Amino acid sequence: MNDYSLLEKRLNYTFKNKQLIIEALTHKSYKKPYNNERLEFLGDAVLDLIVGEYLFKKFPKSDEGILSKIRASLVNESGFTLLARKIDLGSYIYLSLAEENNNGRDKPSLLSNAFEAIIGAIYLEAGLDTVKEISIKLLEECHPKIDLQTLSKDYKTALQELTQATHGVTPDYEMLGSSGPDHKKEFEIAVVLDNKTIASAKGKSKKDAQQKAAKIALEKLKG
Repeated sequence: MNDYSLLEKRLNYTFKNKQLIIEALTHKSYKKPYNNERLEFLGDAVLDLIVGEYLFKKFPKSDEGILSKIRASLVNESGFTLLARKIDLGSYIYLSLAEENNNGRDKPSLLSNAFEAIIGAIYLEAGLDTVKEISIKLLEECHPKIDLQTLSKDYKTALQELTQATHGVTPDYEMLGSSGPDHKKEFEIAVVLDNKTIASAKGKSKKDAQQKAAKIALEKLKG
């Protein structure tokens, strides 16, 4: 668990200060005097800026509304979970036993937060240019085609087509629960295939949660 060389190789970055990577990988449940929440806060802001600048340069003719929509489809929990899975970040996170038994290593919220924390840590140690290079490379590997049409496509339909072809069945969507006040409710939906839950996600509406869960399921099934 203490060997980060493979993770650093995937990131194409070697930490000089190993305590920084340890902090970035420490979930609050692990009960240490430190955790990754502050680095996550920083990484979130850094990624917002990096992706914003990247889209500003990539789409010189697009207006603010379009750029905001594309950024929103990349800079979110499911977007960062995708990048975290690309570097197998879940294998390295320090968790409590309870969180571990609760499938914490594969939780989108946990993976997304750890990814932001890693980005925050690299930014602190190496600065904006280095972290920009790492982030954009990962982003382009996970999204070979970045445009509004591709990113806002219907993941439920794509998942249905894939599972029909590979499993001969279509997935079901199950409501796991909802939280928050009426005006700001959040819904959690699971994708169930062959009676097995393969992904789950939260969203501001049931439809939003289904799309996010379908996207995560698609990435998993495609390996």
